[in-house]
Amino acid sequence: MTLTTIWNVVTKILDISIVWLLVYSILKNFKNNVKMGLIIKGIIFILIIKYISNLLNLYTMGLLLEYVIMWGPLAIIIIFQPEIRTFLESIGRTKLLGRHKVLSVDEREKMIISIMDAIEYLKRSKIGALIVIERDVTLQEYIEPATKIYAEISAPLLETIFFPNSALHDGGIIIQGNKITCAGAVFKTSMNPKVNKKLGTRHRAALGVAEESDALALIVSEETGRISLAFDGKLRYNLTLEEFKNTLTEELKPKSDVFYGADVEEGDN
Repeated sequence: MTLTTIWNVVTKILDISIVWLLVYSILKNFKNNVKMGLIIKGIIFILIIKYISNLLNLYTMGLLLEYVIMWGPLAIIIIFQPEIRTFLESIGRTKLLGRHKVLSVDEREKMIISIMDAIEYLKRSKIGALIVIERDVTLQEYIEPATKIYAEISAPLLETIFFPNSALHDGGIIIQGNKITCAGAVFKTSMNPKVNKKLGTRHRAALGVAEESDALALIVSEETGRISLAFDGKLRYNLTLEEFKNTLTEELKPKSDVFYGADVEEGDN
């Protein structure tokens, strides 16, 4: 086998890999992004109508669709510019390697305890709150305009931030690792037509950030005190404290547990 043959094989594998990654990114964002899903569904619908019009020789309809198909891409770029930008940004924001600190078991447990203590107080007092935990996809676009804090997570601090008379009560906080990075963050609200219209801005904002990233959003309703979680583009509404804690614990677990220097003693099998 010559070097030329080997190089051709390598370039073909690279070519297929790049195409596969591109298709995977599109499908992943199609699943999690409602607006992008509507765009693709609209394109598929137009192509189906075009096929039917050609099949039935519908001249006028076919002519109109020709113009739609001809100028459609330009119209999509202009009309859906925010959605296309969000899709491209989501590709750029996704980290290939760990960007933030991976929490140890003790750090993760301490974080969950602090959050749960605050959530119980906020629920009991019917104080609205939105806590967003960043995971693999960075939320830097929301962090930059918000008020920077960079503080250790603690129940008293969370309760103080969301206290009704606090200047940072409106908006949400963003947690990176085991630190509260910022407060007063404003998120894009979900435009999903299937969302219950009775849900307020806080729930829609949580669902919005869950649709365009892999973040975990925790919500306390100001009106009812009900607690909910949004992740993977879905809202888990009105959870019990036990359901809330179990889901939070499960979602905060690392994708793979790594043990450093752990010696298993005999009999611990």
